[in-house]
Amino acid sequence: MGDWGFLSALLDKVQSHSTVIGKIWMSVLFIFRILVLGAGAESVWGDERSNLVCNTNTPGCENVCYDWKFPISHIRFWVMQIIFISTPTLVYLGHVVHVIHQENKLREEQKRNPMSKSPKYTNANGKIVIKGTMLGSYLTQLFIKIIFEVAFIVGQYYLFGFIMPHKFHCKTLPCTTETECFISRPTEKTIFIIFMLVVACVSLALNVLEIFYLLCKRISRGNKKYKNEMCAGESKYPSFFPVELEPVNGVRHNELNMAFQNKWGQRKGSLDEAKPEP
Repeated sequence: MGDWGFLSALLDKVQSHSTVIGKIWMSVLFIFRILVLGAGAESVWGDERSNLVCNTNTPGCENVCYDWKFPISHIRFWVMQIIFISTPTLVYLGHVVHVIHQENKLREEQKRNPMSKSPKYTNANGKIVIKGTMLGSYLTQLFIKIIFEVAFIVGQYYLFGFIMPHKFHCKTLPCTTETECFISRPTEKTIFIIFMLVVACVSLALNVLEIFYLLCKRISRGNKKYKNEMCAGESKYPSFFPVELEPVNGVRHNELNMAFQNKWGQRKGSLDEAKPEP
């Protein structure tokens, strides 16, 4: 496991800048892939070539038959799989480190000049907020991981299949006749093959689920922003009649007319008295 220490340390730094599903994916990678591969699978496979037995005395026949049946070792294949699916995450980590470095500079500049540009992708604790460019970067590395996962699952099927056979027949030069070869511990190896396949499918499902989670979160944030803008628009242009006027019924309308006529009669009478006599 010492060989995986450096990769584990780098991937551990990504957890604080990932979603909840991303942290689960990272735990699956550490526990069910790296740990199982280093602690169990390597001891099960061991030296496959020396454990292969073929019923032939032809020099070099066993080597050719092993290379024909296993173009690449299962262990090395899974190591390549882990490295390939971890690379997009490490590239995202590099982008995160770059953004944090740039926005720390903005914070220092803001202390000297309060009117300067404020940080956009990090909060006060220096944690990345997955939005905008960071959302695009995060989704890109998820899509690449999905492509790698599918490619390695399909590749494993075409290279080895999902069940380790007890024996196989080989007729390749320099073998003069059809040679029967026997594989050591085939049942135990089949269990590990299926286990690693299930873990790969779980990781693939988590990546797909995380994409839907981020898209739903983005849509929800957009709807919330739209509602806030609508509320801000209504408060900017208030109504001219903040108090709703009650409708005037027929009785009230007649009372107002009578009061208006009385007022007008009094005013007309005062004008007539004020006229000079001829």
